[in-house]
Formats: sequence, structure tokens, C-alpha cells
Amino acid sequence: MESPREVDAVIIGTGQAGPAMARALASRGESVVVFEGGLTGGSCVNVGCTPTKTLRKSARVAHLARRARDFGVHTGEVRVDFAAVMERAAGVVHASRTGLTASLENARSLTFLREWARLDGRAGDRFAVRGGAHTVHASRIYLNTGTSPFVPPIPGLGETPYLTNETVMALRERPEHLVILGGSYIGLELGQIFARLGSTVTIIESGPRVASREDPDISLRIAAFLDAEGIALLTSTTVQRVERGSSNTADAPGDGVLLHLAPSAADSSVPSPPASVRGTHLLVATGRTPNSAHLGLESVDVARDQRGFVPVNGRLETNVPGIWALGDINKRGAFTHTSYQDHEIVLANHTGGTRTADGRVMTYAMFTDPPLGRVGLSEHEAIDLMANGRRFLVARHEMKNVSRAKEEGETTGVISVLVDADTKRFVGATLLGINADEIVQVIGAMIAADASYHVLAEALPVHPTVTEFFPTILGKLQPLDQR
Repeated sequence: MESPREVDAVIIGTGQAGPAMARALASRGESVVVFEGGLTGGSCVNVGCTPTKTLRKSARVAHLARRARDFGVHTGEVRVDFAAVMERAAGVVHASRTGLTASLENARSLTFLREWARLDGRAGDRFAVRGGAHTVHASRIYLNTGTSPFVPPIPGLGETPYLTNETVMALRERPEHLVILGGSYIGLELGQIFARLGSTVTIIESGPRVASREDPDISLRIAAFLDAEGIALLTSTTVQRVERGSSNTADAPGDGVLLHLAPSAADSSVPSPPASVRGTHLLVATGRTPNSAHLGLESVDVARDQRGFVPVNGRLETNVPGIWALGDINKRGAFTHTSYQDHEIVLANHTGGTRTADGRVMTYAMFTDPPLGRVGLSEHEAIDLMANGRRFLVARHEMKNVSRAKEEGETTGVISVLVDADTKRFVGATLLGINADEIVQVIGAMIAADASYHVLAEALPVHPTVTEFFPTILGKLQPLDQR
């Protein structure tokens, strides 16, 4: 093992915060070492945002081609070259990962080591980090190791080949029948993508509705457009046991799988699920778990919660001075954009700033088609706050009544905005429909600016756009408790 190196900072992991943090520190003249034992770029670049949104585009093109007659365009048979679709996604991922790797390898004052790393106690007033044959002593440590797919303890699952959002990207043959465990964002996005690429898709959700974090009306709308595309949604359904299919071929996720089902709740209003579902492939999309177990955190007494997340304060500092946790691992947002903003907060505070993640208004999207855009409070969250005396105004506008949506033939969805009745400030918005993932950021910017809703109500919009309807929508505000 080589002699220890003395550096200013060590970054473990190259999710969305790590590389940007490393380059910024190095540009200031600090000596920085970055460890990455997996693929550069973390989940987003390799198995998350980049490949799934690339696949989403191919799936949308196939969907629009099948709808061509609706627009007066006549095409022949629509055929999907599944292997080519997956290779296209892989090519985009490779280009992104290669570019990111080069930026780390070529940065001055920065050493990029392709090793799994862990903390190994202290070396005087510094932290010791080991990775492969390398030992580094650093004044500051930044953890950016993200999360991995959570696999539930279902009997038989461990003995049955299955896919996760990570391994599904390796497929080159289209699943004939893809069964998905989990009706939240990852499961719904991938379910629609594979259905549009030609697979039969069944989604199994243990709760009473898919996208259960959202207001019930929004969940029902999402379920409706997925159902209209032929996706089977089994809600209030528990998987009791999983069995391997009858194929005698080599172990692979496509060997076939049999899931034994039961109702997860005694609710006569929900149809009972079938006794079993058989598919060719099984995708497990039941949540994420933090990558913290093998970081050696106990060697320097960094705290973890019961699930393995690393608690931090608003400045993203752990309980140990000199160690920060950025991105998904800190449980302050499970998104690429929150991870990236984490590094901005820490950098600002390193030079005397006072930025904090406390009070951060969460903005996110689900990239189904149409997409969901969300910022701030949902209606059910606002109703809960009304017990403490808060008062809210709400307004809704159906996408079918938006000119641009009608012109585009994309009329599914709704726009809903929430305003604090006393301060006249936006507190939340839910958009489901064409370009909702982009448009929701208009409300996010208004919240960040602490601007009265009157500013947007009186602004001059562009026609024809979806955004131009905000003044119209805001003219329909009414007390939330009167809806």
C-alpha cells in the first residue's frame, strides 16, 4: 500500500453533487481526491434520468406514430426495434459518462481514483480514507454515494431472477409480459415505456392507489390514462410468494415468473386481485435504500438512522464536523436536482454564505406521458395544515380547456394551484398534462421570489402556450374548504 497522501478534501461517490463539488474545490486551488468504485455519474447518468428519459422519447415516438391517423397522417405498420431502442439509450449514457469522467481526470489539483472507498478512523486532525491500495488523509469529507434498489423480503423472490431499474437497462430482447412490483414513480414511468415499446405490462401496488403520494384525484387520473394504454393496474394487492417460471433455460430475468397474490386490505370497493399473475419478466420497483453500510462511518462516529440514511442539518453537515452528506443519502430529497443544489449550498457556505436546505420547497416531476409536475404543498397537505388555522385558496383548470393542449391533441390532465389566503403567496401547484414538467417551474420561481400571485396574474403571457392560462386560472381562486 502506498504512503498516505495529505489533501484538503476527499469526495466519495460521483452522483450529481460529487463531481461538481470536486471541480469547484479544485478550481479554487484545493487538493481533491475523488473515489468511485462504480460507474461515474451515479444513478442519474447510468441507470436513472439519462437512460429512462432517452427510452421515454423512443416510446413516445412509437405512441405518436400509432396515433398518426388522429393528425391526418397515414403510416404503415409501426414496428419497434427494441434492441436499437436500448442501444440508443446506452449510447447516450456512454457519452454522458465518458464526458463526466474526462472532466474529472483532466481537472487540475484533482485526482480521480476508481476504487471503492471507506473511512478508516482519524489521522491526527484529519480523516483517513482507504480505497484499494490508496490511503488518503483529508481535512474534509463529502459523501455522495446515493441509493440502491430496495428489494422486499417476499418469499421466493431471492431464488427468482428479477430486474431492478438498474439491471433492466441491460435488456436487448423485449419482455413479452413485464410484471412490475411497485406503483410509484419508477414503476409507472418504466411501465408506460415498456408498454409503448410493445410489452404487456402489469403493475402491482400494495396500497389502494398508484402514485399514492399525490392527491387522490391526481392518482385516479394517472391510473386512467395508463389503463387506457392497456396497462393492468392491480392495487390493494399483496404478493405472497414468487416462483420461478417453468422454463429450463439458464437463469435470467426472462425465464418466467409466477406471483401468488392476495388482497392487502379488506375493502369491498376494490376488486379482488387474481389469485396469481404469470409474466416473462419481473421488475422490482419498491423504493430505494441508502448506500451507507460499507463507508466505514462508524470509524469516525458518523450517525445513521434506522434505515441507513445519514442525517444532516440545513448546511448538509453530519454530526461530525468536517463531514458532509450530499444527495439521496441524506434523505433531504431523492432527486438529481436536490443533490446538485446540495453542493451549491455547501460551496456557498464555505465562502461565508448562509445558504440552507431547511425550508427548501420541493419541486419534482414524474415523467410519464403526460408528465406530472409538482411543487410545494398538495391539496391534502394543505388541508392538514388548516387544522392549525392556515387558510388557502385553490383554483383548477382542465387541460381539455387549454387551447395549446387541444391544438396538440394532448388534452389529458389538469392544472391546480394553491395560494396562502393571507399572504397571497403561492404555496403549491400540481400540473398533470402536456409540458407539466417544465411549466411547474413557473410556480416554483414565484415561490422562490416570494412574489404575490398577483404578479403572475397580471403578467403578459405568450399565446398559444399552456402557461398563458395562469392569469385565467388565478381568476378562479376560491377558499380550499369550500371546494
